[in-house]
Amino acid sequence: MSRFLSNATNRIDAKGRVSVPSAFRSVLAQRNVQELYCFQDFVFPAISVGGPDLLERFERQIAAEDPFSSHANAMSLLIHGGGVFMKLDAEGRLMVTDFIRDFTDISDEVTFVGRADHFQLWQPQAFLAAQAQARGERKLAGKRS
Repeated sequence: MSRFLSNATNRIDAKGRVSVPSAFRSVLAQRNVQELYCFQDFVFPAISVGGPDLLERFERQIAAEDPFSSHANAMSLLIHGGGVFMKLDAEGRLMVTDFIRDFTDISDEVTFVGRADHFQLWQPQAFLAAQAQARGERKLAGKRS
């Protein structure tokens, strides 16, 4: 199965690197992802991470619009202006850069959250709070699954 599922929290080492969970590295390997596209999530205080196909999906959406429309320009600001390419090192670690820290308030730990076709980097307490809120909203709506 080549989907990003579950969540895991890992500590950032003294050099500012964090180990990507092995299940997530396996999905990246299955998809032959060599370079990671990372962008500041549109809704949550999280960094979304995927392969070049994730960026291409957004670029197809922009290409379907009038290139001068406010929607296309806003989308470009988010996916191009709020995105970077990164690579894992040989040991499967990701450098936790200022790009990540400034947007998420991550300090010494990172929670990796599976989102099917990509994963996200969260400050652990922010993830727990967002997950509890989502669960509460579903419960209020009377939805069990």
